[in-house]
Amino acid sequence: MATTVIFFTFRLVAFFAILTITTTAAQNTTALEIQALTAFKLNLHDPLGSLDGWDPSTPSAPCDWRGIVCLNNRVHHLRLPRLQLAGELSPSLSSLLQLRKLSLHSNNLNSSIPPSLSQCLFLRAVYLHNNRLSGHLPRQLLNLTNLQILNLARNLFTGEIPDQLSVSLRFLDLSDNAFSGDIPANFSSKSQLQLMNLSYNRLSGGIPGSLGKLQNLQYLWLDSNHIHGTFPSALANCSSLVHLSAEDNVLTGLLPLTLVTIPKLQILSLSRNQLSGLVPKSVFCNTHLQSLNLGFNSFTGFSAPQSEECNSLLEILDVQENHIAPTRFPWWLTRTTKSLKVLQLSGNFFTGSLPDDIGNFLALEEFRVANNLLSGGVPPSIVNCRLLKVFDLEGNRFSGLIPEFLGDMRNLKEFSLAGNLFTGSIPSSFGALSALETLNLSDNKLTGVVPKEIMKLGNVTELNLSNNEFSGQLWSNIGDMTGLQVLNLSRCGFSGRIPASLGNLMRLTVLDLSKQNLSGELPLEVFGLPSLQVVALQENRLSGKVPEGFSSIVSLRYLNLSSNEYVGDIPLTYGFLSSLMILSLSHNGVSGEIPSEIGGCSQLEVLQLQSNFLEGNIPGDISRLSHLKELNLGHNRLKGDIPDEISECSALSSLLLDGNHFTGRIPGSLSKLSNLTVLNLSSNLLNGEIPVELSSISGLDYLNVSSNNLEGEIPYVLGVRFNNPSVFAMNQGLCGKPLQRECAKVRRRKKRRLIMLIGVGVAGLCLLALCCCGYVYSLLRWRKKLREGVTGEKKRSPSTSAGSRGSGENGGPKLVMFNNKITYAETLEATRNFDEENVLSRGRYGLVFKASFQDGMVLSIRRFVDGFLDEANFRKEAESLGKVKHRNLTVLRGYYAGPPDVRLLVYDYMPNGNLGTLLQEASQQDGHVLNWPMRHLIALGIARGLAFLHSVPIVHGDVKPQNVLFDADFEAHLSEFGLERLTVAAAAEASSSSTPVGTLGYVSAEAVSSGVATKESDVYSFGIVLLEILTGKKPVMFTEDEDIVKWVKKQLQRGQISELLEPGLLELDPESSEWEEFLLGVKVGLLCTATDPLDRPSMSDVAFMLQGCRVGPEIPSSADPTTLPSPA
Repeated sequence: MATTVIFFTFRLVAFFAILTITTTAAQNTTALEIQALTAFKLNLHDPLGSLDGWDPSTPSAPCDWRGIVCLNNRVHHLRLPRLQLAGELSPSLSSLLQLRKLSLHSNNLNSSIPPSLSQCLFLRAVYLHNNRLSGHLPRQLLNLTNLQILNLARNLFTGEIPDQLSVSLRFLDLSDNAFSGDIPANFSSKSQLQLMNLSYNRLSGGIPGSLGKLQNLQYLWLDSNHIHGTFPSALANCSSLVHLSAEDNVLTGLLPLTLVTIPKLQILSLSRNQLSGLVPKSVFCNTHLQSLNLGFNSFTGFSAPQSEECNSLLEILDVQENHIAPTRFPWWLTRTTKSLKVLQLSGNFFTGSLPDDIGNFLALEEFRVANNLLSGGVPPSIVNCRLLKVFDLEGNRFSGLIPEFLGDMRNLKEFSLAGNLFTGSIPSSFGALSALETLNLSDNKLTGVVPKEIMKLGNVTELNLSNNEFSGQLWSNIGDMTGLQVLNLSRCGFSGRIPASLGNLMRLTVLDLSKQNLSGELPLEVFGLPSLQVVALQENRLSGKVPEGFSSIVSLRYLNLSSNEYVGDIPLTYGFLSSLMILSLSHNGVSGEIPSEIGGCSQLEVLQLQSNFLEGNIPGDISRLSHLKELNLGHNRLKGDIPDEISECSALSSLLLDGNHFTGRIPGSLSKLSNLTVLNLSSNLLNGEIPVELSSISGLDYLNVSSNNLEGEIPYVLGVRFNNPSVFAMNQGLCGKPLQRECAKVRRRKKRRLIMLIGVGVAGLCLLALCCCGYVYSLLRWRKKLREGVTGEKKRSPSTSAGSRGSGENGGPKLVMFNNKITYAETLEATRNFDEENVLSRGRYGLVFKASFQDGMVLSIRRFVDGFLDEANFRKEAESLGKVKHRNLTVLRGYYAGPPDVRLLVYDYMPNGNLGTLLQEASQQDGHVLNWPMRHLIALGIARGLAFLHSVPIVHGDVKPQNVLFDADFEAHLSEFGLERLTVAAAAEASSSSTPVGTLGYVSAEAVSSGVATKESDVYSFGIVLLEILTGKKPVMFTEDEDIVKWVKKQLQRGQISELLEPGLLELDPESSEWEEFLLGVKVGLLCTATDPLDRPSMSDVAFMLQGCRVGPEIPSSADPTTLPSPA
């Protein structure tokens, strides 16, 4: 018994000892976790006070704290999402050894993940997405054997993704970070990974074939990286894959057949890559694939299945913006893919008409075929698509009347027929489209009156009817469309006043009523539209004072009132428009001064005030416009100095101050404008020297300081970069290249002028002294001698005049004429001593004068800058040029090279001006001056003339519309050739290597870079001129990113042929031979402007092609189009 009591007592003591030890250990562990969590809290900024209740003195701390979940008094979950917590992750979290879940997503945490977090060996889920965490991803974290979920999306992590992933990991989301390097490739067949999202990073390399080991993978997202190469065939082994997306990468090659046949694959998104070849027919014979997105690739067509062998469940098919070659619409889609809900075929080259059975798509909700070459009408069966919400036929060649039955498609929300050839009026049935939100009928040939039923479309947010030929006035009840946000009626043909009901459109953000015949003043109600951001009213006949009411629309970003009849001052309150980015008041009658308050438009990027009657100085507050990119104040009456404050507009790229009365010097501070590309200071009263600092503006592409009072030597760098003398012309004191006026001679002239001025001053003082002394008698005798001296000069003048007639009999200067006999004296008389009124043109080679002789003959006389051309070389080269004769060239008739250092060339007078002026006049008269045959003859004439020049051989070097002149019969003559040979110092230098580079917009890239013009660069320039003749678009109208060649190619690719037509050619019938001739002409222009000079045809080939593309009336020609006879 005693033994039993002792044994029992011993066990009881042992039990209490163990209990004491365990309790102590638990208390120590709890204290350690409290300490860790307290340290974690101290590292955070808690603006909402979410952690204020974390008090260590609470009975159950930390298990009763917010965001803490415990099991057996140990912290298992730390959950504090969406609490705006900021700061760093404390390494003390590693002390939470029993932690299973860490959820701190959607806060503002920064810094990196502490590597010590990997000591939490039981961690299963980490949610740290939507923070600002950075640094590298700890390799140890991905090696945790119990980790199943890791979500670090939308942070700032960098570096490579660790290659070793735990096999237990099921969910890995590292998207929207800055990870680089390769996709991890060390995958195990035992991996449990079901979802991997690596999108929106900077990953490179290829898709590893080891991904095929992931048998459980269901979702693989790799969008928006730099992944390249082809798809590995092993990827087809991912038998559980449901959704594969690798959009916006650099993947190439064909679409693998095995990829499409993955048994559970439902969504395949591979848009914005470089995939090519045919879309395999297995796509359309697939019972599981539901969505296929292949847009923005280089696929060239479909591998069409037989309809009887396929049963597709495809709901979304997107192949927009590929290179699908000209082929008819894939009619078989209507029979194999009847489950389609979205069909996107825009931006390809589909031709022909839409299939009659398009109504088979009974489930179709979105149908887009914009920017193809489709034609014909809209099939009536389309009304069977009762669920259709989006119907987009924009940018095709559909024609005929818009069918009334389209008004039966009551579920339509987005409807666009823009950029087609539809005629007639808008059907009144459109008023029944009550669900419609966007209606775009722009760029057609619609006429008549817009039906009043359109005003019933209360849900329409965007209405675009621009570029049509409607009649009548704007609808008085337009204010009934209260949901309108965008209203574009530009170039619609409306007239009359703007209705006051516009003031009811309180949600309106864009108002474009430009290029019409609207008149009167703006209704006051317009100024009460609170959401208005864009107002385009240019090219109307609106009148009154510049509207001040726009000052109250604080959201306004774009305001264009140019080319109207506004008068008065610029409202001072425009300075309140702090969001305004573009302000154009050009080509009005605006007067007064530029208000200094305009500096309050802090976001202003474009300020266009040219062609008004503005006076005064440029306000210094212009310096506040730090975002200003274009400042155009040309052709006003501004005066004073150009303020230095302009240099503080650091973003300025275009500065045009031409045609004003500015005085003083050009400020050297303009060199601070490092983004400046265009600087025009011409036609002012500026004096002094050109600042050498302007040479440091490396991006300056256009400079014009002509017609001022500048003097001194042109800075060397500017003279080399801008080698066209017209840039610096009409500045008597300027010297140096490219004016070919030596500065030494200018300085000697200045010195002689100074001596003369001193002499005149001294003589004046002497004369004043004589007058003061009162020697009247001496003064009278002096006057008598003066009169006698003048009489003697008059008696001697006949001999001088005889010597200047240039007959040659008295050894005087000779005017060498190849046919007619004309003297230099007669030339002086015919040009009125080269009077400014007789100037026909100004160019890099001097002035061209009209010479009207007494016998009725009219010639053109080119006068070079006096005193700088070697006489012997000039005579030799002029004799050579006189032998260059062709009916499409300006033929040299004679020349003069004699004292006093005068050099002249004599040409036939061209009474009908130049091609540049003719095209401009044609544009202003809606192009009816120049029809297609006339344009073709002009282009052919230029080509023949240039081809003959190249056969001589002579490189022109500056082919442009201004150098194409027209005689009395409107036959084209190419001018300004061979003149560079006349202007070199010696004959040995006269070669094609010294040919001028050309004019901006017309010169080829290789000619600009090498500084050498060649036959190939001439062909390029001719191609630009040809495209301008055909389209009416000037090459200088485009931006740095898009020139006229790229624009033409883009219109052809989109099938928007009508966009290419110059207004005078809009009447061309698409079914006529002239339409085909026009397209052939465009193709010749594109051949001439090929990027590689070796790909361009010769000018004789060009002339042959242009002659052949006209199948109309016979064109006079000979066997060789380059050897046509010249006029006598």
